[in-house]
Amino acid sequence: MHLTIAMLTYRRNEYLAQVIPQLLEQADDVSGPETMVSVLIVDNDPQAGARAVVEAARVALGGEQPESSELSGRDDSAGAAATSRLVYVHEPEPGIVAGRNRALSEAHGSDALVFIDDDEIPSPGWLAALVGTWQAQGCAAVTGPTPPTFEVAPSPWVTASGAFDSWEAADGAQVRSADTGNLLLDLGVVERLGLRFDPRYGLTGGEDSLFTRQLTRAGEAIRFAAGAVVTKRVPAARARRAWVLERSLRSGSSWARVRIDTAGPADDGASGMWARLRLRLGYGAKGLAKAGVDGARAGVARIRGDVPAQARYEVSSRGGLGMVVGALGVHVREYGRPRSRRSRAQAGRKSA
Repeated sequence: MHLTIAMLTYRRNEYLAQVIPQLLEQADDVSGPETMVSVLIVDNDPQAGARAVVEAARVALGGEQPESSELSGRDDSAGAAATSRLVYVHEPEPGIVAGRNRALSEAHGSDALVFIDDDEIPSPGWLAALVGTWQAQGCAAVTGPTPPTFEVAPSPWVTASGAFDSWEAADGAQVRSADTGNLLLDLGVVERLGLRFDPRYGLTGGEDSLFTRQLTRAGEAIRFAAGAVVTKRVPAARARRAWVLERSLRSGSSWARVRIDTAGPADDGASGMWARLRLRLGYGAKGLAKAGVDGARAGVARIRGDVPAQARYEVSSRGGLGMVVGALGVHVREYGRPRSRRSRAQAGRKSA
């Protein structure tokens, strides 16, 4: 059996340097005569800034030269992660979807692909718990808790908002969806279904909700492993009311888009067009009502000085507004990157 742990990274080199040894320790925990585990680093920085970090980790650990599509001269090679313990690949196309699909391609030949984000810390026994649940349940995917750790103490409003809370379930319970910050995928199932992450969600987020919803709608099961804990680091820049409300808007937008995109078989005819229009109008009306009612409740809570209630209602109201935006087909970008003047000039010449 071969497993691939994939970490996508974008300019978090300090975090990456800290977590690579931990990922290799996790790999060692489940490796044996019949089990091999590889760590795959997918660098989404156009400047390939993580390459030096991976090479330095290899030197510090006294291990082998990390396999790299670029270093070995291969072009977009699939399956590198099935042959080496530490793998580096550079994916310059911007966006989380490009990175996740690159991980799927590189892990081809593995039995399972395990995603973890570059701002997360795996707890002892994390990988073993994911793999144990997968083997015991025979399911298509396994997820686990993602409790936060804050770089600075959050305000009472941020704490009460619930934006960083880890959702919980009973050990082994079946869940309807999951995010890719802590997710094991059975690649046999994924490849049989022909699933990939949708490029339309590349700069907006929500690609994991769409992917796992497609998995469950195909009749497959996602299980919860209570012992598979990763701790998500929350920097000071995110532990703010403004950031939480921006995320709530994006989350509401992607929630509506995912449900419209998975409502049923695509139909480009008149009936399909009207069916999608009804969905858009329905989710738009629902979001508008949510935004209005919970916005009013937030105002009342603020007058009363009830900070927890104010936070919950403000987040809910902003999420409702996001639903309206998503129902209208507007994409709220979370992973957009500023372009250089040269890039803008080139785009202008192309459009001309």
